[in-house]
Amino acid sequence: MASRLLKKISNNVWEVPADAVQGMRVPARFYSSDKLIADLDEKAIEQAVNVATLPGIKKYSIAMPDAHWGYGFPIGGVAAFDPDENGIITVGGIGFDVNCGVRLIATNLDEEDVRPKIRQVMDSLFEGVPAGLGSEGLHLSQSELNEVMVEGARWVVRKGYGWERDLNHIEEGGMIEGADPSNVSKRAKEREANQIGSLGSGNHYLEVQVVDEVYDEDAAKAYGIRKGQVVIMVHTGSRAMGHQIGMDYIEEMAPAMKKYGIQVKDKELVSVPFNSPEGRKYFSAMNVAMNIAWANREMITYYARQAFAKAFSSSPESLGMELVYDVGHNTGKLELHEVDGKTKKLVVHRKGSTRALGPGRPELPPEYREAGQPVLIGGSMGTFSYVLKGTTKGMEETFGSAVHGAGRKMSRTQAKKEYRGEELAKELERRGMLIRGHSWSGLAEEAPDAYKDVTDVVAAIHDAGIALMVAKLRPLGTVKG
Repeated sequence: MASRLLKKISNNVWEVPADAVQGMRVPARFYSSDKLIADLDEKAIEQAVNVATLPGIKKYSIAMPDAHWGYGFPIGGVAAFDPDENGIITVGGIGFDVNCGVRLIATNLDEEDVRPKIRQVMDSLFEGVPAGLGSEGLHLSQSELNEVMVEGARWVVRKGYGWERDLNHIEEGGMIEGADPSNVSKRAKEREANQIGSLGSGNHYLEVQVVDEVYDEDAAKAYGIRKGQVVIMVHTGSRAMGHQIGMDYIEEMAPAMKKYGIQVKDKELVSVPFNSPEGRKYFSAMNVAMNIAWANREMITYYARQAFAKAFSSSPESLGMELVYDVGHNTGKLELHEVDGKTKKLVVHRKGSTRALGPGRPELPPEYREAGQPVLIGGSMGTFSYVLKGTTKGMEETFGSAVHGAGRKMSRTQAKKEYRGEELAKELERRGMLIRGHSWSGLAEEAPDAYKDVTDVVAAIHDAGIALMVAKLRPLGTVKG
């Protein structure tokens, strides 16, 4: 069993040594508490070991405390590859919901302002934010969609749906360079045409929360959050486009592996050299999906601002609905990191892992640079969420990466067998949280007990020093797809 190969090397850090399994180029490193490591499924350990055999990998194959089995990579997996050493790019290390991510919107309201109107607020959000399987947002022409594919959230702002200052608080300013619509299939474009501004289904949600605890006053002040404040969290991604791009490029990259002499331990780790024509083409298409996701969350923010304004008979500006931050957790990024005393440009794969840049990084807005990047961690339905901050230690050990959420411990099929959506909604309401869902079966899939305890997950990464707790967020109401 793969778990027998694990060795504890320090507090909340475990490794499968590089000489433990034939073909490993680096150790497989796991950030986890004793409690969480005991429950880590064997398949996720095996997948992290398989990733450690891929060409060009640097330092470690990394699994976060929320790690669980995924496609090729474990979800909660991180790996960085050096293009100058035949480093690869792989769909399995980024995921199908490209740039699925989280954004946090502040308000100037307190819980006592919102609690008396929470039903009105949730009804307004439910009616105003498209959600659910097949949900549609803006209806775009092909030329408009092409513009969004290149401009990302900047297109939404340019069209008057977002605020210019939002862009300063979005990873990459809401638009990554190198996104070429010609590298995206007609089918992917057709599937995405009407989905900008929609939550979708699955574990995607919009949640009204209150800042329940503040652990780091200085960082919280820098981020514009305070105890008792009502905030809004949005969790969604690139919808159909990201999924179709992943499917398209697995088919395109698989036959190219033989040409480049790449052998993998798992057929789901379809990989090509980053600097190959196939690798560059996929990277460009993946960047298109990154931009689509930022545009999607920016458009949802517009709908959420309008819904709050309607509920309070006010304007979004007077409600102080400023964007705290927006960051993805299914991404492949070219970033500068130090390896063996040298600064290298690496292709960092984060699959169910949030970018968590430490203090001083130039990618961060000036007002956040001293504290480090806000790291937004969504909990499972009905549980706490967290704001953390990136650290220097995280930059040194995990390429500036941290957890992304609670992490599943039960399959969706199993959850639907054990829970009923109607009963979950009633139980959560008894606990002071309103649920507005588009599908009872979808609610059952997202039962809180189908996930690991997010507080345990966050404590493990905090105790390891990779990302540090800033604030805890308590849910008041959730809109689910």
